[in-house]
Amino acid sequence: MLVRVAPYKPALQRWPSRYIFAVRDWAPKWITNAGWRAVMAEKFDALLTNATWDLVPPPSINLIECKWVYKVKQKADGSLERLKARLVAHGYKQQRGVDFDETFSPVVKATTIRTILSVALSSSWSLRQLDVKNVFLHGTLSKEVYMAQLPDFVDPSLPHHICRLR
Repeated sequence: MLVRVAPYKPALQRWPSRYIFAVRDWAPKWITNAGWRAVMAEKFDALLTNATWDLVPPPSINLIECKWVYKVKQKADGSLERLKARLVAHGYKQQRGVDFDETFSPVVKATTIRTILSVALSSSWSLRQLDVKNVFLHGTLSKEVYMAQLPDFVDPSLPHHICRLR
């Protein structure tokens, strides 16, 4: 028996692909530009609060650009839950040995979590869970990395300076 299957069609992207689209009047009514600006401002404030960078005069070294990445988080019924934005650096412009030595992300593996849960269950321990907001901002860099100031968040007193990441 042959079953005819319709070709796969990815869901329509319902968030801006670039910064300019997030701040212009492109969006459906349920996504407002003010909403995207508020989310970006919240993330920017978190970056400042955590002292993620120092503004310095530009040295003659590899400068990394950055951009905002957007996502719409939806409820099960498809309605809007919240808007999400994160700042990403163009790390692909870095050179191994010059800008970085190794790449490492301290992420817990699923096997480690299962082991901890198994030991806790067999020992009748109670478990607690927590989530640290913006935990990735607390890391340290082994080499100096310089990034351009964020679009629409340029410090007016130091417009030609760049961010030295901490």
